[in-house]
This record gives sequence, structure tokens and C-alpha cells, in this order.
Amino acid sequence: MPSASRALPASIHAEQRGEIAILRLNRAHKRNALNDEMVLGIETFFASLSDKVRAVVLHGDGEHFSAGLDLSQLRSHNVEEAVLHSGLWHRVFNAFEFGRVPVVAVMHGAVVGGGLELAAAAHVRVAERSVYYALPEGTRGIFVGGGGSVRVPRLIGISRMMDMMLTGHVLSAEEGQAIGISHYLVEPGEGLAKGVELATRIAGNALLTNFAVIQALPRIAEQDRASGYVMEALMAAIAGSGEEAKARVKAFLEKRGPKVARR
Repeated sequence: MPSASRALPASIHAEQRGEIAILRLNRAHKRNALNDEMVLGIETFFASLSDKVRAVVLHGDGEHFSAGLDLSQLRSHNVEEAVLHSGLWHRVFNAFEFGRVPVVAVMHGAVVGGGLELAAAAHVRVAERSVYYALPEGTRGIFVGGGGSVRVPRLIGISRMMDMMLTGHVLSAEEGQAIGISHYLVEPGEGLAKGVELATRIAGNALLTNFAVIQALPRIAEQDRASGYVMEALMAAIAGSGEEAKARVKAFLEKRGPKVARR
């Protein structure tokens, strides 16, 4: 975890459990509304990850994951400051979406505005049945600024995002699961355990494979087909050439490795 010289603010908390790091939004009295201090703390956390960490779990303290941007931050912003502020969020969220290790977001209660933008940057999302999703920017006279216009439509489609922003429509946990916001839906209070379980499974993968999945896969999806095939071939060759991959394949061929089975 971050050294004393790169200490985290009190509004977030980090711990390490073996190969798993757990990052908690720690501002429950404000429904974990995000301010610059928290966003910069998230940046520090990911920049300071121990080499031993192979997956991260992100969750929120209290009754909510995050109610979004702390709107008090917008009171003094002019146009130039607002552009730079949005750029800060883009930089930080990109840093862990395209970072060194996969991130599992565990969501409960409010996942609203910037909270949904934050969760959308994670690679795997677990939702408790208490969760609800909203993009109330339209009713507040503002616009998404944390990468939501780029990431959220890739999860749910442009039309659904338009509906959420124009009408203030709030999605339930079940609706979010059905349209692709969450990958797993669990009962209240079970999210963190599920997130740790998934992160542990992810940490057990070969490092190069995890790297290819979080770095190459989203970029291949945005390329033309011919370019995608080339990148896929290169990543397959790189991932398969690692000593870890060779040992795993050998173990499987010698019937020592795990087989795919229904869970």
C-alpha cells in the first residue's frame, strides 16, 4: 500500500490481503460523493500498488457505493476550470481502467452520476440488490464529466443513457443486471465477499493474460476487423510465450491442471 510519503486521504482506505488489494471509498456521511481529494487519492493508490498485488476490489463504506460528484466542487468553476476538472477525472479513471491489474467494483445503494462513471471504469462489477443507478445530470443542468459519455454507452447503449439523463429514470439492481451494468447480482451484504472471491480467481490467472484482457481487448473492440485480427495474433503469441503460460499448458496436458466445469 502507499508509503508514508504518498499517504492516502482519510476519505479513502486501502488494505492488502495477499495478492488482493481492497480500496474503500470512506466518506459515508456524504454518501461517498466524490471530491478532488478522493479522486487524487485513488490516483495515488493505483500509482503505488505493490508488485505483489494482482487484482483490486473497489467498494464503498456505509449504505452507498457513491452518490457521484460532490456538487459543492462546481460552485466556483469557470469554463476553463471545469474543462481541467473533467480532465483530472479522465486521467485518474483511465489510469486504473488501463492499469496494471484488473479491478472488481462492488456496488450497493446509490451508484449515481460520477459513481456510475467510476464503476464503469472497472473491469468486473458486482451489484447487491440494494443498488440503484441514475444519471441525474439533465435535471441538474450539467453533463457527465468523468468519462461517462464514453464508457456507459458501451455498457448499456446510447439510447438507454439518453433516457436516464433526459428523464431522470432510475434503474433497479435487476434492470442494471439485465442490460449489462453489473456482471453478478448478490444479496445485500454479500457483495464484498463476492468481489474478493472474484478478485482471488482473477489473481490466479497468468499475468500476461490479465494484461492482454484489460489492455488489448477493449482496444481491439474499437479497431477495424483487420487491425483487430493482427493485434489479437500478436497478443496471443506474447501471452502464450511466457513461462507461466507454458507451465500451465503443460500441467493441463499432463492432466494436472484444472478443467472447465459448471459452477
